[in-house]
Amino acid sequence: MRTIGLVGGMSWQSSAEYYRLLNELTRQRLGGLHSARCVLYSVDFAEIEQLQVTGNWYEAGVVLAGAARSVEAAGAELVLLCTNTMHAVADQVSAAVSVPLLHLAEATATAIREAGLTEVGLLGTAFTMEQDFYVERLRSAGLRVHVPDADGRATVHRIIYEELCQGMIRTESRAAYQQVIANLTRAGSQGVILGCTEIELLIRPEDAPVPVFPTTRLHAEAAVRWALDTDGY
Repeated sequence: MRTIGLVGGMSWQSSAEYYRLLNELTRQRLGGLHSARCVLYSVDFAEIEQLQVTGNWYEAGVVLAGAARSVEAAGAELVLLCTNTMHAVADQVSAAVSVPLLHLAEATATAIREAGLTEVGLLGTAFTMEQDFYVERLRSAGLRVHVPDADGRATVHRIIYEELCQGMIRTESRAAYQQVIANLTRAGSQGVILGCTEIELLIRPEDAPVPVFPTTRLHAEAAVRWALDTDGY
């Protein structure tokens, strides 16, 4: 079993899900008392969020690159950046370490292609939905990507930061997300990417009329395959 390195804390709510999933998936594969071999560096999300708001992505990349070096030094043989949004600096983080970085968008795109879909909706922070760093990875995998309209994007973003990142799960927010998903489906989406690692705390498969792709779980599944299979992910 190889060691997985987690750069987390963005938010700690979803990082806790990463840890749970890695261990549950490892136990499912190996049985008994087996658990995942992993190391976690958890940053202060308030500091990262301020860098996001001010557009200082390079400095945010410096912080996360340092965290990635720390998990490598602690024995990590693979790095997971446990946040969709901060894949905006994935190349900067990857360049800072000598071990592989498992890109979240690539793991997600693989799952979508395996499901036989070609057209998907994307939910996430405004940064993820509006900037190119994530959408272009999906498009390069041959996928057509829809994002919500301006009001939908604002709703999805607000609920992530004001509620989900703070552990608040509200029925009315689930209903708001379901409306956004319905709009994406009407626009032609065959499935919907839950493209923020907190969203799957709110939206379950049964909450959508089309398949959902929970990025935290997909990332964790790919990491466990890499850790346990000699042919990697």
